[in-house]
Order: sequence, then structure tokens, then C-alpha cells
Amino acid sequence: MQLIQIDRRSGLTREEFIENYLKPKKPVVFTDLAKDWPAISKWTPEFLKTNYGHLEVPVVGPDYHKPGPNYMKSGETMKFGDYLDMIQAGPAEKRIFLWNILDHAKELVNDVSNPTICDGWIDNYPFMFFGGAGSVTNLHYDIDCSHVFHTHFWTRKHIVLFDQAQNPFLYQHPFTVQSHVNPLKPDYEKYPALDKATGHETILQHGETLFIPSMWWHYIVYVDGGYSISLRSRDSVLTQAKGLWNIARHFVIDKGMNTIMGPRWKDWKEAQAQKKAKEAMRAA
Repeated sequence: MQLIQIDRRSGLTREEFIENYLKPKKPVVFTDLAKDWPAISKWTPEFLKTNYGHLEVPVVGPDYHKPGPNYMKSGETMKFGDYLDMIQAGPAEKRIFLWNILDHAKELVNDVSNPTICDGWIDNYPFMFFGGAGSVTNLHYDIDCSHVFHTHFWTRKHIVLFDQAQNPFLYQHPFTVQSHVNPLKPDYEKYPALDKATGHETILQHGETLFIPSMWWHYIVYVDGGYSISLRSRDSVLTQAKGLWNIARHFVIDKGMNTIMGPRWKDWKEAQAQKKAKEAMRAA
């Protein structure tokens, strides 16, 4: 498997971004896209704990995809302040996933803003993500197929991306936008097709923003405990339709069959992923 370093750009103009990255759907790290946000200096762990530490937040662990009643659900809550203390103290597997802090702290709405780098912003979903050092977000692409502008705070995240052309080698589980391969520690004995994949990687640091194009796979490891916010913009009408189909098949088919079959459904998905990858290798 080959991993290529993602471009890092400062002072990127709207025209350059649209022509060189948005239209060709090529990722890029903006080192300065969010430099004027008050959040970049204001949203310290201490600020969040002091003002919002009392909030109850949903947390997920490494069993997030385990078949059963909590499949892809948060089965636990804790005080936000306690969670921030935990991820500052050292390695921690628990994450806060797809949480909109602005739903609970509307006074923070002016601390972030949609960049002028492109149009089509989706204002309702400025999701935040928190994780302890060593915690992992499994390989997936975003179910709604939006473009994502992912800005990190204070620490570091290691992010690996793959475009849709790599699908035959990524062992995608049917009826999902998920894969259970680890591109940073590839198991070529179990997943031999992964060796043929070409990906892109970067270490995202404080104040930097990664543009993740629509339907690009991403695998994320928190190098240190920290947090990020994702702003989203729409792609074409076609990819929006794909997003609706993804949501329907996840909630109706995948979750429904998980309820009926439990672990047998996960085993079937993995078997199908293996079968498709073997076919891709024979065709390559």
C-alpha cells in the first residue's frame, strides 16, 4: 500500500482551491483557513470545562460497531468536564462522536464561521469530535456524501484518506459506508487486496483544516487527546441522492438486519467484503 502526503497550503485563494482541489476532489490541508476564528484561541480545554463541563455528553468506545442493541449507538454518557479531564490525563479509547456543541451553547455560534473558499454550506451540522490519545475512528466515508472541512484544536491527529477508486481494495461492508481494515497497521494476510490501495495521509495540527472531498474514505487516529470541528458543504445533486440512499440502507437494511441476525449479520458482511476484494484482485 502506498500513502502519499497531502498538500499543505497557506494563502490559498478561492479560485485556486476550486480549480485545483474542489473540482478534481483532491484533499488539501489549509494551514490558515480558520486563523480568524475566535474559537482557535478561545476554545481551550479549560474554557470548555469551566463553561460547559456540566453538560452530559454521549461517548462511544471501540465496541461502537459491535453487533447488538448498541450497534452504532452511544451506550454511555458522562459529564463533559470529566471527559475532558480523562483525555488530558493520557491515552483513552472513548470518543465523543457527531456532537453539535452549538445545540447546547448557542453563544459560541459566532466563534466559527463558514469560509468564503466555496459555497453550499450546510449550517445545521457543525459537528464536533473528541478523542483520547490512541483512540481510533474506523475507516469510513461520510454517509451524507458532503464535502468536509475538518479543523483541529491544540493537539495532533493522524488522518489517512482514500478516494472511491480504491473501493475494490478496501473491504467495504455491504449496506454500509464502513470498512474494518487498519491502513496504518495493514494485515495483508487477512486483507491482501489492501496492498494494492493508494491513499493519502497527514498529521493535522492546531488551527489546521483538512478538506475531505465528498465520499473520500478516512481513518483517524488521535496522536494526542484533542478535538475537532467539521463544517460541511454540499456536492452535486447526484451525490446528495447517494447520501439519501446511504442513510436509508443504513437505518433500514443494516440496522434492521443487525437487530434480526446480530453477529451473523456482521460475519456475512465481512464474508461479502472478502469475496469482492478477491474478485478485484483477480481482475487487477
